[in-house]
Amino acid sequence: MGCKLNFSETSTISRQFRAAGWSNVEFPQPADVYIVNTCSVTENADRECRTIVNRAMAANQEAKVIIVGCYAQLKPQEIAAIPGVDLVLGATEKFNVLNFLSGLEKQEQAQVMACEVADANIFISAWSDSEERTRAFLKVQDGCDYNCSFCTIPLARGKSRSNTIENVVKQAKDLVAAGIQEIVLTGVNLGDFGITNGNENHEYHFFDLAVALDQIEGLKRIRISSIEPNLLSKEVIELVAASEKWMPHFHIPLQSGSDEI
Repeated sequence: MGCKLNFSETSTISRQFRAAGWSNVEFPQPADVYIVNTCSVTENADRECRTIVNRAMAANQEAKVIIVGCYAQLKPQEIAAIPGVDLVLGATEKFNVLNFLSGLEKQEQAQVMACEVADANIFISAWSDSEERTRAFLKVQDGCDYNCSFCTIPLARGKSRSNTIENVVKQAKDLVAAGIQEIVLTGVNLGDFGITNGNENHEYHFFDLAVALDQIEGLKRIRISSIEPNLLSKEVIELVAASEKWMPHFHIPLQSGSDEI
């Protein structure tokens, strides 16, 4: 559920399972394990989560149901009370699903493994692959330090943190070698790229990443999923306008101009 960032993380968890010998089935076909990656941006998050759990239980009453994602970090106890849920994993635990699965048994009360959001300060790579779509969503940044009054994302994903340019370039080259021709960069606050593992100082900036990706041979198209207007520098605009790889259209969120709001 939710954004392109969730899609890339769900794909990564799926690859972990396949590498361990599991196989995917189409939802809601009967499965041994259902993993629901939730979103907190919608007002219907609770209802949507319950609906999916009910569909999973209708397909296989004995299946293990694991809830991860932003909603799981924000309201783990509320989710644990949903009939059929067996495990709730928070922001730092969701990429370790396989480690929790071995001893997991169905019981009346779900297990909850969710740390304090302040502990979510390590960047974990994620990307979708060619088995799912012809374009890849590549996570390069996570978390946000803005703490806007209307937004729960910092409470769900923690502080702003990024991958390194070297790692992103390597992952992009690996995707191109696997047949991917278009990469969409994703993150909570993409323009804030450059803060690594909770360090408040930028080691580099989004523009530096953009220049490095523009030089990758065989990569035909690169997209910015969304970037805040105050972080969209003139350098980035000029690079995108002149480049044959960067697509010259992307989402720029504009919030209310009211100080009170």
